Amino acid sequence: MRRHSPGRLTIGRRLTTCPTLIGLLVCLTLLSTGFAQEKDVLLQAMRDELERSRMLRVPGLDPPYFIEYGVEDADLLSVNASLGALVSSNHAAVRIPTVRVRVGSPAFDNTNHIYSDAYSGSRYDSEELPIDNNYGAIRQLFWLATDRAYKTAEEAISRKRSALKNVNQTEQYPDFSTAAPVQAIQPVARVPMDEAAWKSRIVKLSGIFANYPQVLSSGLEFQTIQSTDYIVNSEGTAIRTPENLTFLRIRAFAQAPDGMSLRDADVVQSIELSGLPSDLDLKRSVTAVAEELTNLSRAPVGEAYDGPVLFEPRAAAQLFAQVLGDNLKITRRPISEGRRNVPYLPSELESKMGARILPDWMNVADDPGQTEWRGQSLFGHYEFDVEGVRPKPLNLVEKGVLKSFLLTRTPAMKNFTGTNGHARMHGNFGTSAPGFGNLFVSAARASSSSDLKKKLIEMIRQQAKPYGMLVRKLDYPSGMTVEELRRTSTAMAQSGGGTRPVALPMLVYRVYPDGREELVRGVRFRGLSTRSLKDIIGASDESYVLNFLDSTVPFALMGAGSFVSNASVIAPGLLFEELEFEPNQEDLPKLPIVPPPPLTD
Repeated sequence: MRRHSPGRLTIGRRLTTCPTLIGLLVCLTLLSTGFAQEKDVLLQAMRDELERSRMLRVPGLDPPYFIEYGVEDADLLSVNASLGALVSSNHAAVRIPTVRVRVGSPAFDNTNHIYSDAYSGSRYDSEELPIDNNYGAIRQLFWLATDRAYKTAEEAISRKRSALKNVNQTEQYPDFSTAAPVQAIQPVARVPMDEAAWKSRIVKLSGIFANYPQVLSSGLEFQTIQSTDYIVNSEGTAIRTPENLTFLRIRAFAQAPDGMSLRDADVVQSIELSGLPSDLDLKRSVTAVAEELTNLSRAPVGEAYDGPVLFEPRAAAQLFAQVLGDNLKITRRPISEGRRNVPYLPSELESKMGARILPDWMNVADDPGQTEWRGQSLFGHYEFDVEGVRPKPLNLVEKGVLKSFLLTRTPAMKNFTGTNGHARMHGNFGTSAPGFGNLFVSAARASSSSDLKKKLIEMIRQQAKPYGMLVRKLDYPSGMTVEELRRTSTAMAQSGGGTRPVALPMLVYRVYPDGREELVRGVRFRGLSTRSLKDIIGASDESYVLNFLDSTVPFALMGAGSFVSNASVIAPGLLFEELEFEPNQEDLPKLPIVPPPPLTD
């Protein structure tokens, strides 16, 4: 899992420049710190076992042409609380290894096949490394993991060759691209965590929901991770970077009087523990979720609608993160066997290179190198991707025209056969998954938020509509359960919507000709896709910074998926000429039979 990479530090070594005793002590401290950093037992064990594995040759089998070792060495504190009570807590040190072996050649190897990750033999390696710096034990586990990965690769390339005898490929790309090796061994330091203080703080914050009887279920999930990520590969790359993350997930569920299930959620995150907002700001975030959900439970059910829609900046950033951002992640359809279904969802933009996908006054760029924007920290900064490649700033959309995609070392389409450093997570079929860092959406033509709302009202009057629609917040990243995700995705597909399901509007309002706003519930988008982005007719001069944890799971579902990546979207509010809403068509569960017990004195 890759997150944030602070700037590289250097250690001074010139003893002759320390004229005073204090200066001498400082220099000696720096020297001892640098020496300790170089005596990294984990890194040395990885390098030594990798060097031995490079010589691996087995008669009759394909030799490895690429081997990569990775480790997430983390100190994790997690706290879960509900209604003022501690539900669970855990403070643990873990070391999670990843081993990848490619056999064959970059032109044709064991990846990009439906069974590239499948292994039929017995497993002897552990999913975790020792947390002790025991050189021999670490090498032993990497040896076992390499053995399993090599056997998996051999099985996969045999299956792939067999499958291709019955498959006629229209276009053929290499399976792997080159990348310059990187050497970046950065210093690592960890800050002590006050476990008791954070438990008390999270428990107290969770008690806020006790004052909102309409909320049936609620919970706070806090995690802070101080991690060091390692990558070494057979090409000569060796990277050690601090990768810290802290987040607080707030989730709550309710039922309307008619039985409709409702939910709301929010996430507060920071790279460093010290970067979280104050207790007062955290209290406001929890209270906002409780009040929004309470208001939703009292709101009327929305109706089918077709007309102009205004997205406020927060909702617009959430929309761009999913509808545009996810479709800029180009992946490759794996080779299957026979008529077997392939778990693959193509991008809606694969055939749109050079075509207009946005108004000609809008641009989109990705720049993972930026750490802040107008005084706000950007969560999507990273220095190296999960393949050890330094990212390049990208102009993805220029004057509305699609110019590029987010690429990994796995070539996925014609004319894009090299990486641009945007492998953000471990993906499927032996490959890495692409993702963005800091996605900047800019508009050369912008209006104030109040003027955009006036334009919305003017449009509904001209079209003689009783009201327009305003979206203030989407369910993205989503707080729904996995079962809800399955039902929602199926229902959207059956309704004839877009290629990919789109996150539900969480806070959506009717806007009447007199400017009055009315919150409604129980509606979803219909037919919203990348094609809809060409219908944008206005943008605000105010932008919102959406910091969130991205994943390969639909709607960036909170807590789902094995890997996440830090991401930011900076986007203005948007006015669409025409979008559709439709009511959610689901059976309504019954209300609780017995009233709840009192939660407050």
